[in-house]
Formats: sequence, C-alpha cells, structure tokens
Amino acid sequence: MGGVALLARESGVTVTGSDENVYPPMSTLLASEGIDVQQGFKSEHIDETVDSIVVGNVMTRGMDVVEDTLNRGLPYTSGPQWLYENILKDRWVLAVSGTHGKTTTASILAWILDYAGLNPGFLIGGVPDNFGVSARLGDSPFFVVEADEYDTAFFDKRSKFVHYHPRTLVINNLEYDHADIFPDLDAIKTQFHHLMRIVPSEGLAVVNADESNVQDVLDKGCWTPVEKFSSDNGAPQKGWGANYIKQDGSQFEVLLDNEIVGTVDWDLLGRHNVSNALAAIAAARHAGVPVEHAIAALSSFKGIKRRMELRGEVNGVRVYDDFAHHPTAITTTLKGLRANVGDKKIIAILEPRSNTMRLGIHKDSLAASLQIADQVVLFQPQGLDWDMQGVLDSLGDKASLFGDIDQLVASVVSDAKSGDQLLVMSNGGFAGVHNKLLENL
Repeated sequence: MGGVALLARESGVTVTGSDENVYPPMSTLLASEGIDVQQGFKSEHIDETVDSIVVGNVMTRGMDVVEDTLNRGLPYTSGPQWLYENILKDRWVLAVSGTHGKTTTASILAWILDYAGLNPGFLIGGVPDNFGVSARLGDSPFFVVEADEYDTAFFDKRSKFVHYHPRTLVINNLEYDHADIFPDLDAIKTQFHHLMRIVPSEGLAVVNADESNVQDVLDKGCWTPVEKFSSDNGAPQKGWGANYIKQDGSQFEVLLDNEIVGTVDWDLLGRHNVSNALAAIAAARHAGVPVEHAIAALSSFKGIKRRMELRGEVNGVRVYDDFAHHPTAITTTLKGLRANVGDKKIIAILEPRSNTMRLGIHKDSLAASLQIADQVVLFQPQGLDWDMQGVLDSLGDKASLFGDIDQLVASVVSDAKSGDQLLVMSNGGFAGVHNKLLENL
C-alpha cells in the first residue's frame, strides 16, 4: 500500500493515509516523499471531498472507518484495482509471483531493465538499494510488479495478482502459506491457475523446474509458452540453470539449454538467490534484454533492505536483518549464510510474526528449519496462538526462549564474540531489536 501511495503521488495525486505500527523502511520512505500517514484507522482521517479511498486488505467489516465509508457512500476501491486502472492497463506487465523470493526477484528484474536503459516502472514489497524507493512510474512500456496471492480486500476475495494482467509471469515456487486466507495448498494452486488463465498466448511463463507444486498449476491448464529454471548444480535438459563456481552462490555460470551464456559475480548469497537471478534473467530476455546485459547488471545489484541486509558490525560481531518468516525461507537463508561464513558461529534470532506462523501452522517444521544455526534465540510475542516450548525442546541446549526484548538482547550480547554472525529474522519491526543489539554490543 505504501508503494501504491508513492505511485499515486508521482502521478500528481494528493495522497494521505492511515495505518498502525508503520515501521522502517516504508515509514521513512513515505515521510521523505511528503506523504502524511496518520496513526490509527479513524473516520475523521477521511475528508468528504476525497475522490477515492484505496482500501488495504487489513481493513475488515465492523471497523468504524469501513462502516462509515459504506454508510456515507464514499467512493472506494482496492489497491490492486486502482493500480491496474491507473497504472498498468496500458503497460507490459512483468509479474513476479510465488511463496518466496518475490521481492528479491522483482528487484533484480527491475534493475536489469533499468541497467539496459529501459527505465521501467515498478512496485515492489521492499526497498531495493539500487533505487532507494519501493515504487516508481518509469517512462517506458515496462512495469515490474511483485504479484502477491494474498486476497485483495474485504469486498474482493480474489488474489491480488489477478488484477495485474501480466504479459511476462514468473512463478518462483509454491508452498502453503497465508493460513488466515487459504484452507489448504490446493486452494492456493487454484488461485495460481486463475492467474495462468489470463497470461496471453504471446506472453511467457518463467517457472521453477524444481517445484512440483508449480507443475501442478501448469497441469491445470497453460496456454502460454513456458521457460523453466533450476538452481541445482547443472542445468535441466532444456531451460535455465547454473554451474556453481562458489558454493555460496556468489559466483556461478548461467546455462541456457546446457550452454554457458555468461558468469555472474555478485554480492548476494544462497542458492535461492541464484534461482531468483535465473528467473529475472529469463523474464528480462522476454522484454528484449540480451542475456549478457542482464548478467552484467547483476554485478552492480546492491540487494534489498531487510533481505540479508548487514545492519552493522561491532567488534567483529555482525548483525543481519532478514525478512524470512516461513520454514523454507529460514532454511535457505541460513544455508546461504553458512556457505559464506564457513564455521563461524551463527546465532539465529527469530520472531514468529506472520499470520501463518502465529496460527501455529509451521510449528512442527520450525525447529528443523533452524538446525543449521549454532545457537537459536526465539522470541514469543504476546498473543501467539501456540506455545513455543515444543520448538525449544526439539532444538535442545542450543536454543533459548524469551518473552521480553530487552532480556533477549542482553542474553545475546553477553554470549556474542568476535566473528559471530547474528541473523535476525522477522517480517515485522521486531521492536527495533537490530539497533538494540548494535547499541548494546
């Protein structure tokens, strides 16, 4: 929604907003762009003269501001619908979907197009360091959008991405998530099938060859050419692949139909990011960017805030911030860090904040996802629907559990030694724990 606000402002629209618990980087980005965000969802924040209220999917029936909007007959729409009608309908949309890697892949893709001189527009659920903003209009036909399967609004229960009408579609992977919206994985596959039904026959679907759930979606019906990618060492018989020069994923050869087409040497880590890079290279080629230009662009890709972002180093102790909040993402993030730092001590600090995590859907797989870490520090927030003691028991002596942020910070700081890697994982603000760790260190 912050990105939509930025696009509206750049389009010449006067924008105000209301939200709760806004945290960096979006809070600071909106402020820097002169967009006034008022605290709390209150009817008095909405002036009678507004032309449109763009409703985020956190809003529900029964909230005073929603009831007042309906009772007063004020004009309203959803973020995805506003985006299509005002920005996307005349653009070549490159949509990046999947359970994991959407933000990173969309950021890489936007940077490749920009590096090639195409000046794309984009809307991304993070802040790419190459751009410093999460959204911009651009002045070319191309627009990159992070395409989320979460529902659209209280009045539109379709997935957001069906509004975007992509010509180029990336499907990175597909797992069960958003347990507050979807009853099971098959329900999510159905939404991806609905998305596939609107990709043109002259478009392109770039899909992960290693994901059987993605293949299940294609088997439901596909009317679009498909290119597949795999981050396994070596390429599929046909499609995009990688030969690893460095096992941490920071240097690899790009393969197309088993032919080496170039070498990537960049700052990102992990096989999941190799997968993201291959998907972006393929999607950019569909928009006309030669492979060698895409590969050259990756060498100057700077990453995204809150995706393995190094927040600081004090006395040899490094503090990273990562958005990982699903067991698969936790595992791949830890694998990437381990491949990079070798036998240095990794302390994983986790807040289970996503709706799916808070409901306990992943509680049985959480301990296994953290095994790569040398030490695990768990935070149990208030209102969690399940007790994390079971995860603690499964991890044994290397794990600890806290319900107080200051006590957590004090414990970690007292244990940390030069060379240790502190990996903080949460999809929220985590009460500013990153800065507290650095200050106390």
